[in-house]
Amino acid sequence: MELSTIIILLILVGGLAATVPVFMALFFTGVAGFILFTDLPLMALAQTMFRSMDKFALVVVLFFVLCGNIMTSGSIVDKLIKMANVVVGFLPGGLAMAGVIACGLFGAISGSTVATVVAIGGFMIPALIENHYQERFSLGIMTTAPILGVIIPPSISMIMYSMISMVSLERLFLTGFLPGMLIMLGFCLYSFFFCRKRPDFHRRPKPTLGEAVRVFREGIWSLMLPVIIFGGIFSGMFTANEAAVVACVYAFIVEIFIHKDMKLSQVKKVVVSSAVTSATLLIIVAGATCFGLYLTLEAIPSKITEAVLRNISQPWVFLLTINILLLIVGMFMDIISATLILGPIFLPMLHAFNIDPLHFGLLMTINLGIGYCTPPLGVSLYITGALANRDLLYMTRAVLPFLVIQLIVLLMMTYMPGLALWLPRLVYGG
Repeated sequence: MELSTIIILLILVGGLAATVPVFMALFFTGVAGFILFTDLPLMALAQTMFRSMDKFALVVVLFFVLCGNIMTSGSIVDKLIKMANVVVGFLPGGLAMAGVIACGLFGAISGSTVATVVAIGGFMIPALIENHYQERFSLGIMTTAPILGVIIPPSISMIMYSMISMVSLERLFLTGFLPGMLIMLGFCLYSFFFCRKRPDFHRRPKPTLGEAVRVFREGIWSLMLPVIIFGGIFSGMFTANEAAVVACVYAFIVEIFIHKDMKLSQVKKVVVSSAVTSATLLIIVAGATCFGLYLTLEAIPSKITEAVLRNISQPWVFLLTINILLLIVGMFMDIISATLILGPIFLPMLHAFNIDPLHFGLLMTINLGIGYCTPPLGVSLYITGALANRDLLYMTRAVLPFLVIQLIVLLMMTYMPGLALWLPRLVYGG
């Protein structure tokens, strides 16, 4: 390994070890490498950073963030949870199942794990504990189920991967449905068998037909939101970018004029909050781009590719190695930075092992999504731990059974590529 590479690696690791925010560690490492080991002017770096943020594909992120904030400010989330409760709430573990389904529905609109943890977890964790569900179980399932926010489309991380890999975003979105459904099914089955023989859990009475009709009548406008998003995208009526805008307009109309749970005076606050969140994501993109440019100038991705191809000859070994590496990276780095940095490094290797970039994009998303609920830097662990006033060790034990389910689904998607790509091939062919 060259001396320059060792120095840059030490700067990056030192910054992360000193708890410097990831985007700042990436930015300063890139700048240091640019100044110390290249002859190009810093203006070239500034221009590259600006171009990285001046991309039309990033517009979709802003509007899906805005749509998620509209939902949490109004009553759409509450109505989605009520509908999920009507469907499964009367079963053993039904309230937990309702929380999982609500995470899937919310994730199908917001595209963000953190937003799903805050919106669904903040509501469901107290409700589960109040109904005598074991605290560790409640925290575990509501910490891990929000991974559906980045797996079930629209997914912000998939948008980033599509931007760097140039694969079809619509096809990539379709790869997320099946693993998302399998995770939901696995969590629901675990909840059913975990709670079936525990009489202390409170079960909701089975709803009457009239109650079910009333809840669905009240929630139909909320349920139509993901239908509009996916129906519009996959019917070809509008693109993913246009779908995000349509979803925001629809959510505003529903909350202000139909549900009447949002006042016009709140619109400015919601828009400003969404702009701040989007700006944060853009800063992460800029920091990752800065570091990525240095890696490209030093030809580090090609050197890594050559080293991998010299030492690994079997596709299954390559996929296993990549899974382990991404799971470790996900423990320390946010999903946006990791996707933007590691994506360009791994993409050149895929052809040698005959791996579809769509398949790899799904694996990368699931792996890094699991990082949200793994120590030491899993964001979801800290959010739900703060809600229940529990430490990291307690939260880590709480999520273990659900991490096993996620890892089983990950292995299925890894070594059964036909299953992972079944839906995009069915819809688009080829």
